[in-house]
Amino acid sequence: MVTQKVIIAEPSGLHLRPAGKLCEISLKYQSKIQIKKGNSTANAKSVLGILAARVQSGDEIEIICEGTDEKEALAAIVKIVQEGLECG
Repeated sequence: MVTQKVIIAEPSGLHLRPAGKLCEISLKYQSKIQIKKGNSTANAKSVLGILAARVQSGDEIEIICEGTDEKEALAAIVKIVQEGLECG
């Protein structure tokens, strides 16, 4: 298992469009991928799960990856979160 904390820079947080993009990236990996905010943990492969976490701009989340391609998954997700999840 590998984890890393990141700050959400998206001005509107993880609303539908960025949550969809995060989910799309997560689905490319075999590993179990979760995001943790406070005491809540959400499945990053579920748009509804991500939306339910209510992640706002400036929130710190922890990305947790566990599985055969966990390091690659973590690197890709951290990169996309840091670059910005907004689509166009």
